Parts: sequence; structure tokens; C-alpha cells
Amino acid sequence: MNVAVVMGGYSDESVISLRSGQLILNHINKTKYNSFEIHILKDAWYCLLDGEKFPINKADFSFDKENTTTKFDVILNTVHGTPGEDGHLQAYWELLDIPYSGCNYYQSSLTFNKRDTLSVLSKFDIPKAKSIYISKGDAINPNQIIDELELPFFVKPNQSGSSLGVSKVDKIEDLNKALEFAFAEDNDILIESYLKGREVSVGVLKYKGETKVLGITEILSQNNFFDYEAKYLGKSEEITPAKLDLEIENKVIETAKKVYEALGMSGFSRTDFIIMNDVPHFIEINTNPGLSPQSIFPQQATFAKIEMIDLLDNEIELALKRKPIWKK
Repeated sequence: MNVAVVMGGYSDESVISLRSGQLILNHINKTKYNSFEIHILKDAWYCLLDGEKFPINKADFSFDKENTTTKFDVILNTVHGTPGEDGHLQAYWELLDIPYSGCNYYQSSLTFNKRDTLSVLSKFDIPKAKSIYISKGDAINPNQIIDELELPFFVKPNQSGSSLGVSKVDKIEDLNKALEFAFAEDNDILIESYLKGREVSVGVLKYKGETKVLGITEILSQNNFFDYEAKYLGKSEEITPAKLDLEIENKVIETAKKVYEALGMSGFSRTDFIIMNDVPHFIEINTNPGLSPQSIFPQQATFAKIEMIDLLDNEIELALKRKPIWKK
């Protein structure tokens, strides 16, 4: 079976995605699958094979080598950000009728949009921060923001990952700089109230027919919050398993499962919460979590005593079972 391990992307997260793809290539079951390293970058789509680049034919997502065309039976998608985490590639593969890992194009698009995700979860009584939604060009009243959210608060791009474009605003004089930083990533932003508490990240997936929590990791950032530098450049301590009281741990587990199922998820995910007053408050969900050796999801898999080779087998089996939406 030919498996395309797709990595890269068009955002600043591409470097993380390339590391995630390498981990998959290193751990996929080589006795069951022929794996191919596929790079999707702004300037080129290609298969990297024996150090040579073979362009991907976008008409059918295949490539040619020595007059032989290679097509794929299934795709393992580890593109963080756009176009692999926001539904674009998923919709493309749906039309080509190629099975792929993770959630479908609608769930990918939904969960990449922070505002829409919060709107859906509000129907399920999931605790979360207060928020204000603003588009580029809107009139902004700093005093109104303070009245509604109080200081400090967070300014975030509506559609972005890895904390890119996120700022914590401690004094109103910093607002304009935070807005510029966020608008550089997206034309729509969220301004959210500050939740004071312990930050945890929870790996959730469909495994052997059940919604399973791999583990809970507590994040102790050396920076002002869990930003890009803290996530990927060693500026944080990540404790797996998080040292939580049993009652709070069970609340986190049940809330993480509830979020996963309410959003119609499939495949790997990582959901972030702030535990404030013993209640887990939803921050965001990542449907293509990082899989580099430094990433949280592999740490949680180790804690759960599930080998990555088995997790990847499970992902491929789920992908092959799922029918494209247009065939249902």
C-alpha cells in the first residue's frame, strides 16, 4: 500500500511540519506500507525520493519517475496551518477520492476558525474566555474592550496556529502593537479575556473505536505565556502527566472528550485548557498537532504506552474506512 506522508505548508509552521513528517516516516510500519515523503510548499509540490524532487501532478496527486506513475492509496497529513489544517487539502483529496488521515474538510475548516469553534462549543456549555471579534478596518474602542474584558487580555489572529501573532496585553498602550502583530497573520482577530490558572494540553484521538485521551500535559512557560518560542524553542517545561487532583483530572478528561465529540473530530488532536477555579476552560483545538520529538502529542503517547507505529496504523485504518462526504 502506497502511503503519502504529506508535510510542509504555506505558513511559518512549515518548519515544524517537516519535523513532524520525519517522525512519521521513521515510525511507520515499513513491512505494511511503502511510504513517500511529500512536500507541499508555496513554491512547489514534490515527492522527495533518494534526494531527488519529483513534481506532484495536481490533477490526480501522483508523480512520475522513469515513465512510471505512482499514485497513493492513503494520505497521512501532517501539514500544520494552511493548507493542511484549514480544510483546503482535505477538500481537494475528497474530490480526488483519496483517503486521508484526520478530520474531514468541514471539521478542519471549522476548528481552524477560532470564532466559529467557540460559537459551536457555546451550544455544549463548554467553559471558555470572554471574547470580542474584530475585522481589519473596524473601529476599535480601547475603553470598551477594557470594560468588557478587563486587563490583561489576549489578542489573537482568528485563523493561525502555533501561537503565531498572539500577544498578551498588560496595559492599554500595548494594544496597537498587539493588533498590528495579529493582523499581520489574519484579517480577523479575537480579543479574549485573561484566564488565570494552570495551562494543560490534552491529546485526544479515535483509537480502536473509542474516543481516547492519551494524557494531560501541564505547560509551564518561561515567557509571558505559551508562545511560539515557548512551544518550539525550549522556553517551557512540559510535565506529562500533569500533577492534578483526581477530581480535576477527571474533569479535564471528560471536557476534552466532550469537545472532541461535539466538534465531530476524527484522528489526532490536541486541546488546550486553562484550569481556573478548578474548572477547565477551553482555549483551542489543534487537529494536526505537532509530532516532532519535542512535541507534546508524542510525549503523551509514550505516557499512554502506545507505540507511534500503532497510532499510525490506527490512523490509516480510520482513513480507509471513512467515505468521502460526497459519496454518503
